[in-house]
Amino acid sequence: MKNTALNESVALQFRAEFFNALNHTNLGPPNPIVFSGNAVSPSAGLITTLATDSRRIQLGLKLIY
Repeated sequence: MKNTALNESVALQFRAEFFNALNHTNLGPPNPIVFSGNAVSPSAGLITTLATDSRRIQLGLKLIY
């Protein structure tokens, strides 16, 4: 966050927020279904989802008066 005074009563504020900045993969749970009918499911134990979002950067500019 950075505050910059434009004059005596007005200021400008710049913000930068980072979520999952290092972009680590957080995997979801594996598929718990082992049997599909009488056969073994080919997707048993596979991880097909993510638990969190990918990297996100949010910028903001605020005028304070």
